[in-house]
Amino acid sequence: MVPVSIISDRDSLFTSRFWVSLQKALGTQLDLSIAYHPETDGQSERTIQMLEDMLRACVIDFGSSWDKHLPLVEFSYNNSYHASIKAAPFEALYG
Repeated sequence: MVPVSIISDRDSLFTSRFWVSLQKALGTQLDLSIAYHPETDGQSERTIQMLEDMLRACVIDFGSSWDKHLPLVEFSYNNSYHASIKAAPFEALYG
């Protein structure tokens, strides 16, 4: 399953001809945030902050390096309710 749209910053990775043509071929709308206004990409910034907080909590509670906890954090995030989509991401994707 391919996302309907992707919101990203204007990093050259996301503005390259390859990336733009790939998204077009997949039928995905590519929405770029306004340059020098990262607050326009607030949803992505909030998600990154939440994942960082979850990883930090795992490292503090369980020790080890953050990359060891990434699968647990990914599972937890994807199975948690998100008000913006009124479901957990896993549920929204797979039903």
